[in-house]
Amino acid sequence: MAEGAWYLYVLECRDGTLYCGITTDVARRVKQHEEGKGARYTRGRGPVRLLREWECGGKSEALKAELAFKRLGRGRKLEVIGGE
Repeated sequence: MAEGAWYLYVLECRDGTLYCGITTDVARRVKQHEEGKGARYTRGRGPVRLLREWECGGKSEALKAELAFKRLGRGRKLEVIGGE
């Protein structure tokens, strides 16, 4: 992980749903989700599994990437996660 970089990450919840978010520390954020201290969406859906992370550079770039990813349908999201 690069110093000061922002990351887009995608989790798979216990119920098979996907969650994506941004952070500067993916490991810390995944741990928060696991402990039920992450996003409201992932509370009660743990354990979660990190599927993919991408370094985005700055916060603005990460927010734009998150919005673009969230606009995709589930099938396309799974393609993006498995590709590249």
